[in-house]
Amino acid sequence: MNFDLEALSLPELNSLLIAAERRKQLVSSRRPIAVVRRKAIALAAQLGYTIEELYGDQPAAEAAGKKRAPRRKTGKVAAKYRDPENKRNTWSGRGRMPRWLAQKTKHGRSATDFLIPGLAKPTARKSSSIGQRKLIKQG
Repeated sequence: MNFDLEALSLPELNSLLIAAERRKQLVSSRRPIAVVRRKAIALAAQLGYTIEELYGDQPAAEAAGKKRAPRRKTGKVAAKYRDPENKRNTWSGRGRMPRWLAQKTKHGRSATDFLIPGLAKPTARKSSSIGQRKLIKQG
């Protein structure tokens, strides 16, 4: 945490000093973590438990934290593009373009050349005007 002390006003500096003093008193009054940990282990053992039974393999701070909801899995999508040279090379049009298709489009062919006939429509149009700037000449 960096403060630009030159930019702070007198009331801001006073409130910063008060907050620092409070924090200093709190930190100095607490017992060291190792002592508290030993006491917690001893108390658990006295009551017939181990720390692992109480908190699992995770430390106490992680066990109390919020767990993330699992991501929703997307369903499988039918292939839209197929390599005529190798029928096993297919692409659904989602995600990153596969190497075989990127290599062929780099050498002048269009991705629409590899559409599976009767099943697919192109995923993106090159002629879309969204996001493109137009130059208007003023005479």
